[in-house]
Amino acid sequence: MFEELTHCFSSLDRDKRIRAVVLSGTDKMFTGGLDSMSFQEKLVNIQSNDVARRAFELHDVIGFLQGTTQSVAKCRKPVISAIHSGCIGVGIDIISATDIRYCSQDAWFQIKEIEIGLAADLGTLQYFPLIVGNDSITRELTFTARKMDSSEAEKIGFVGKVFPDAESTKNAAIELAKTIATKSPIA
Repeated sequence: MFEELTHCFSSLDRDKRIRAVVLSGTDKMFTGGLDSMSFQEKLVNIQSNDVARRAFELHDVIGFLQGTTQSVAKCRKPVISAIHSGCIGVGIDIISATDIRYCSQDAWFQIKEIEIGLAADLGTLQYFPLIVGNDSITRELTFTARKMDSSEAEKIGFVGKVFPDAESTKNAAIELAKTIATKSPIA
């Protein structure tokens, strides 16, 4: 997923015909988070017995994963997230890097990395506090893995608007993208 998403956003960034991007999920939820099995596979592939070399290899793995979120943030096209149902872990990393976030009423958000012994450092800890402007709520959600519902997400400014369901959320995001596409790309 990480390679595909990075490649996708790099391509979208270069394509002069694209003026705005809508990022949405197609399954029962926006995202279930990091595929812990593939992540463990990457960690197991760190072969060296030398602690320093292992640290460099781990640095490369984390840098690769962070590159995905950065590819979203660096995209020069406005990126609109249309979130429905669950948005867990790496999903929050990714949507925190988008420009505009819409969600459905059934959406919920969970910074869940703490439950598997990881820091939410693929983007959440960098972008989330800047979006909500409240370090205390950022720390609370990060340290506890507490679920945040759509109304709280709107109240703290994490999402711009809440819509009745997934379809209306996605449609609103597409309409916004169409409007943005009619404007100057210089904004």
